[in-house]
This record gives sequence, C-alpha cells and structure tokens, in this order.
Amino acid sequence: MAPQFEMKVSDLIAEDIEAYLHQHQHKSLLRFLTCGSVDDGKSTLIGRLLYDSKMIFEDQLAALEADSKKVGTQGGDIDFALLVDGLSAEREQGITIDVAYRFFSTDKRKFIVADTPGHEQYTRNMVTGASTADAAIILIDARKGVLTQTRRHSYLVSLLGIRHVVLAINKMDLVEFSQARFDEILADYRAFAAQIGITEFTAIPMSALKGENITEPSSKMSWYDGPPLLRWLEEAPVEDDLQARPFRMPVQWVNRPDLDFRGFSGLVASGVIRPGDRIKALPSGRESTVARIVTKGGDLPEAVAGLSVTLTLNDEIDISRGDVIALASQPPEVADQFETTIVWFDDEPLLPGRPYLMKLGARTVTAQVAEPKYKVNVNTLEKLAATRLELNEIGVCNLSLSAPIAFDPYVDNKDLGGFILIDRLSNRTIGAGMLHFALRRSQNIHWQAMDVDKAARASAMGHKGRVIWFTGLSGSGKSTIANLLEKRLHAEGRHTYVLDGDNVRHGLNRDLGFTDADRVENIRRVAEVSRLMVDAGLIVLVSFISPFRAERQLARERVEAGEFVEVFVDTPLAEAEKRDVKGLYAKARAGELKNFTGIDSPYEAPESPEIRIDTTAMTPEDAAEMIYGWLDAN
Repeated sequence: MAPQFEMKVSDLIAEDIEAYLHQHQHKSLLRFLTCGSVDDGKSTLIGRLLYDSKMIFEDQLAALEADSKKVGTQGGDIDFALLVDGLSAEREQGITIDVAYRFFSTDKRKFIVADTPGHEQYTRNMVTGASTADAAIILIDARKGVLTQTRRHSYLVSLLGIRHVVLAINKMDLVEFSQARFDEILADYRAFAAQIGITEFTAIPMSALKGENITEPSSKMSWYDGPPLLRWLEEAPVEDDLQARPFRMPVQWVNRPDLDFRGFSGLVASGVIRPGDRIKALPSGRESTVARIVTKGGDLPEAVAGLSVTLTLNDEIDISRGDVIALASQPPEVADQFETTIVWFDDEPLLPGRPYLMKLGARTVTAQVAEPKYKVNVNTLEKLAATRLELNEIGVCNLSLSAPIAFDPYVDNKDLGGFILIDRLSNRTIGAGMLHFALRRSQNIHWQAMDVDKAARASAMGHKGRVIWFTGLSGSGKSTIANLLEKRLHAEGRHTYVLDGDNVRHGLNRDLGFTDADRVENIRRVAEVSRLMVDAGLIVLVSFISPFRAERQLARERVEAGEFVEVFVDTPLAEAEKRDVKGLYAKARAGELKNFTGIDSPYEAPESPEIRIDTTAMTPEDAAEMIYGWLDAN
C-alpha cells in the first residue's frame, strides 16, 4: 500500500537546503511512547508512522521487505513491526523486550518515540521509556477490549505524570470498523481511567497495519470526526505547559573560564527567566538578581524551558553543582525526608535501612528507604503489605537523605521530583522514584547545639573516641579478641565499651530476626549507637558479623575520618565451622537455622580493612596485641 501522507519538506530540501535546515532546527520536539497489551500492534504502529512519513531509506526498505518474507507475520506483506523490534529474541518470539527509540519528523514537529514492552516482567523497561515522555499512546486490540495489561500500563502512565494521552483502539479492520465496538471499548476504558486519575484523553479508532486514521482521516470510519493520530501528535501542547510553570534551573556546572567570568550553567527545566529577575539559590536560600543570560550564540533577552544557558548574577553568592536556581518569589521546597513511590529495577531486593545513592538532577546524596507502607499490584491496583520490594515491584516508601535538597512534587515538575537510586558499591541504577511531599517531621526536627562538644569530652577522657569494628564469620573469634583488647585498654585507663552482636540482640535489637532486611536494620542501629558513643568520647569496640559491605560503609560514614577502624577477623568457613562453639553451623546444615551467614546467607568480606587478623596463624592474645600496636601507632 502506497503511503497516503506526502511530505512537503522534500520540496524544500531540493530547493533550499539551508532554509530546510533552519526550519528543522527550530521545530518543536515531542517525546512519546506506545504501550499496551502484548500483540496490540505497538511496533506495527511505529513502523507505519516511519513508513508513511518517509523516514525509511531505500536500503532499510529493502531489508524490511526481505525480513517480512523471512520472519514476518503478514504472509509476505510488509511487517512494519520489524522496523522497531531489532533484537533477535524479539523477532523470534514476536514480542518487544527492550525499549526501542526511533526518531522521525514532519513539517510541523520532530518526534522521538519509545516502543515499550507489554509483558509484566519488563515493567522497569516500560518505566524507563516513559520517564522522559511528554505523551503516551495506549493501544487496545479492538477484538479484545480493555485487558489487564492495558490497565497496568495506564496506571504507569498516570503514575509517571504523562498528561497527554491517546487511546488508540487498533485493529478496527478486524471488527469491520464497527462504531458500536469502538463506543463499547471507550465506555469501559473511561470508567477505569477515572479511577487512576486519567481524566482527559483522546480516543482514536485505527488500523496501524492498513494505515487507517494514522496520517490521514479514514474513509472507512466516517463516523469518527476527530483527528488522525499524526495530526494529534503534531498539535499536542507540550512546551507551553512547561513555560507556564515556575522557573527552575538545576545547576550542572559552575562556569569559570577565567578570573573575570563566573556563571552557572544548566538546562532550564521549567518557566522563564530574564535579566533583572530576582532569583534564589537552593538549598542555601541565598538571593541575587540575574545580570546576563549567556549562550554560545550571544546573550538572550530571556530563557525558556528547554534551553541550556549560563546565568551570571549581580552578587557573588555560593552556588554549586546540584543546586537549583529559582525565582525568589516562587521557590521550590527544601527537605531531607519524603514520601515517595519507588519502582525497583534490581534483581537484589530493596532492603529498608540500607544506604543507597539518590540522584535527583545533578544532585547526589546518600538515601535510606524505610520499610514500604505498601506495594501496588500493578495488574489489579490493589495495595499490599510489604517489607521490601523485589524486581519490577512498585511501592510507596518514606525516604531519608543525608542532606536537604530543593525539590518539587513529581506531579508538578518531573525534573525536580523524579530521582534514581544507585548501588553505592557497584554503581548500578537499581530503582527510580517520584517524590510526593516532604514529611512534616523533616521541617520540625532541628539539630540542637550543645555547649559541651566532642572535643571537650575527649579532653576530659584523655583520649579521642573511636570505633573499632570487628567483622567476620560466626565463630571467627571476634568477641574473644574484642574482650582481650578492651581489658588491655581498660587497664591503661582508657574509657571503653563493647557492643557485642549477641548481647545487643537481648535488648536494643531484640525485635529483629535474621533476614537480610533485619540484618541491615541491626547494623544501622548499632552504627548510630556507635556514633553517639564516639561523640561521648568512648572507644567503642563493635563485634558483629555485619555481613554486608554497604552497612559497614554506612557505619564508617557515621563518624569522622580516622575515627573508624575496620578489623577483619579472617577465618575460613571450614575453620569456623570446625570450631562451632555454639553449635550453630550444625543446626544450619540440618536446616534448623535459616539465613545463617556462610551457609545460606552471604558474607561480603572487607576489601581494604585497616587491620586483617588471620586467626589460622595467630592466637587471640596476639591479635589483640597487634590491634593495640596499630592503635598506638596511629
């Protein structure tokens, strides 16, 4: 079938290439995604848009025709889905697995389209594709109507704040272009959409395969008087929406090319800024006025959402990468505790209390996630109790940060309300989230200054406080060595205290079990107590298996540099199991103890401890003496 849509730009390309390039450069850009149930025709729709807008080169078209005959599903006719489904596994199974991005343009606008997977196990892929989208096309097979996957993707579209939505009721050719069937599906979807906050959408009946209502109105559905899909995409009002919001510019770079110039560079996320406008830098709250808006092509009279610029100010105020510049009259909020929705991406579960890195814009801080309030069944929208989040699960959780950040709720500003979570050790992106609001307690709780500080207490004690953190397998000898070391320090008049894993579980941590999540919370509490003891001037000896590097790193960061000494009591598993003073290994081997470190729960050995004790070659007494010598020397 020959494409019905004729591109006017082709004439301009032939007549005046410079005019064409200028026009193309100044077109607006719309990012949109397609989503819906498996086999609703998402990839076919995108392929049809590329084909009808003449964005396929001759060699691509030849390859498409050959592939259609070889692995296509249209009996030798062109299978437009093959333009998008590039992975061999996708072609073999006839499904979309990864997010595929494609670019095309018309006279009026440029487009980047994301083809997202329909299967539930690829929820994280769909969320990734939707995170930058301005609009969404939700496809429905006219034969099947509203399905579970339709509801799931509609919920995710609503969750991610996509305001411009098309309900594409596809494959109308297979229901004889029936208006009654279209109206039936539309009524079902409208009732569901109202439950999840999608109050406005445009429903278009179409056949992506046959090209009906894609680029031109369909003569076979004359009862439909709305726009074809491409016209809707060309006219969707996206940029004006961003410009109408309060001005926000996260600072990406402090621009200092020489001693006479200091500017702050970044992408304007929303709003408009002009020279003379009074601004506020956050989270510091310092104010100034804009002197110039600098670009490579010269100064601008104003900067709007979507432009990358450098602002110079009339006052020398301290602004760093990750800060946010806003109009002083309309500043964002600043807080360090939030309610959030988190989508978990990683094979390893989210563990409440574990420290992660949280990146929002150019700002990166340490974050801890509390136990989820609930997780959402994305198929039924049911709220379920949860203690952690697994791969592809979505939950509502409180989040605490190591430092306050400037933010807007995600529903108001994606750039200042959307974040990712990063594993601190591997640097993997393990989750994405949306800020709802700041917790009231973050505004009400302030650090109370005291006249007697750490230095004064250390002076009174006659020594500085310090954490000596013993880690190793059960039975390695941690408690024995810690006890001997404390006796030596105490005999010399040092002020000490031992926090032993078993002893602490009788009181402070008696409510915790031995799951990974409980182990994380166990160490988090002990790390906080250790910090308080160091602040009091004590030498605190901590004897815990503490199997995870992330939590030991958390404990290290709770005190100042040089105050944390990690002692790895290195005993091979076979040796520790042979000792088995408490009989725990025998019970674990018999299946009577679950989640036992070294047997069915991992131990992550330290990579660079301050002190390593080889207990196969050293007695406990020698180990204590070695640690004492290290402390004395340092």
